[in-house]
Amino acid sequence: MCSIFGLCRYAAPYADVQNALRKTRSRGPDESRIVNTGNGWLGFNRLSIMGLTEEGMQPFLYGQMRTYSPSELTESESGYVPPEGCETVLVCNGEIYGFRPVKDELEKKGYSFISDSDCEILPALYEEYGTGMFRMLDAEFAMILYDRREDTYVAARDPIGIRPLYYGILADGTYVFASEPKNLTELTDEIMPFPPGYYYKNGEFYSYRDMSDVPVYSKDGMEEIAGNIHDRLISGIKKRLDSDTPVGFLLSGGLDSSLVCGIAAKMLDKPLETWAIGMDVDAIDLKYAKEVAEYIHSNHHEVIISKKDVLNALETVIEALGTYDITTVRASIGMYLVCKAIHEQSDIRVILTGEISDEIFGYKYTDFAPSAEEFQKEAEKRIRELHMYDVLRADRCISVNSLEARVPFGDLDFVEYCMAIDPEKKLNRYGKGKYLLRHAFEKDGLIPESILWREKAAFSDAVGHSMKDDLAEYAEEIYSDEEYEEGILKYEHARPFTKESLLYRDIFEKYYPGQSKMVTDFWMPNRNWEGCNVNDPSARVLANYGDSGK
Repeated sequence: MCSIFGLCRYAAPYADVQNALRKTRSRGPDESRIVNTGNGWLGFNRLSIMGLTEEGMQPFLYGQMRTYSPSELTESESGYVPPEGCETVLVCNGEIYGFRPVKDELEKKGYSFISDSDCEILPALYEEYGTGMFRMLDAEFAMILYDRREDTYVAARDPIGIRPLYYGILADGTYVFASEPKNLTELTDEIMPFPPGYYYKNGEFYSYRDMSDVPVYSKDGMEEIAGNIHDRLISGIKKRLDSDTPVGFLLSGGLDSSLVCGIAAKMLDKPLETWAIGMDVDAIDLKYAKEVAEYIHSNHHEVIISKKDVLNALETVIEALGTYDITTVRASIGMYLVCKAIHEQSDIRVILTGEISDEIFGYKYTDFAPSAEEFQKEAEKRIRELHMYDVLRADRCISVNSLEARVPFGDLDFVEYCMAIDPEKKLNRYGKGKYLLRHAFEKDGLIPESILWREKAAFSDAVGHSMKDDLAEYAEEIYSDEEYEEGILKYEHARPFTKESLLYRDIFEKYYPGQSKMVTDFWMPNRNWEGCNVNDPSARVLANYGDSGK
């Protein structure tokens, strides 16, 4: 991961810009640079993944169909100054998949480049196609660009929102953008997530791709669906293995992460580095992760944590996340601690994860969907809101430990196809959730058959049931019943409804006071469905939990 920052006029002192960018140095610990655009600043903290030389350092400076070398910058007391002839200044936190053939085409048109960085092609794409470039990108990205000829700032974010971007508006109307809300807390009174699939220009936001919009359902039959899921997921994983630095894999032993690891293991000519985490008393997933690791012959690592580890990490995790959502906080503690171990114990810089499958194919609670239409509405809602929940968790837990997350199930081609599958075929009428995904890989033998058909267990539960219980007990110790009743009245938006949720909200407000609307609400089962009107997001409270906890 890297971090980006952009202030669209000289509306704050340069020292404030430096301070803001410094807050996300863990996202890009290798190098930091701020460029004075001529009407504001663009800043960048670098985590070197692709194009590791100095020439791959951002902000990228482009003009007269070429990239300027960093040596052509002039250092000043208010940021580096671009050279004469520079027409575009750009910062991007992203991975541009399939960038090499795009680069070749641009070179045929006369554009020249100086590094192997995938993001270096972006200024040339803007020169060639303007804001039309965003619809063309196969990428996970957040970017800010200053067009010096038009004196215009442009910002954009990928259609899933895998890479983070936030914005605020200063008192004089100036827009400010940054990778995380912590960059903006001292600059603006209201911080908002930049909407995925949109670009910003001249004070307006424009949608360029909505992954939740399904104009027509596919008429494919079951075997054709299985083949398309199979091939698209394999393609999504293959392109995400391209890295100039070591790659690792989170392996929970559940279906999704196991498939990512099984597919990758078949592609690579050396053992995968897989990592799993569990509580010291009742870890569910460790045994399944070990089973998968032995099957695919990975170099497997286990991280064992205790109640003390969980409680000690709680405030750090909420500060890193910028959320109070119960599900996200619970699931993030294990992910944060395993990524911390990866950072401290290995040279890995890129992590592949299994997020987003559930939003497309269903959770335990979507078994209760009253109709195919309601199932689809719920999937569309979850895809629109992912950037505030599971995707946010993956980004922050990984990036705060100076690693980069890659999410194969978020591949745009994969998501677009799977969202258009007739929801009648996605409903759990097979006696097993996510049947279509399981069936798609039934013949490959990439992972143990017992894992392919294993019941879904939420990550926060599978790390160990005791973790959720420890957090709830801790909250009970913090608040008396009277303190709880008084405490929840402080909050009108997304009012806490348990002592645990009040604890998370109070910690959130310590770091992001008054910014609760960065998150829509709590990530909960659809309470309008019979069987889902519950007071806890854990699947353990649902009637169909069954073998998930075994």
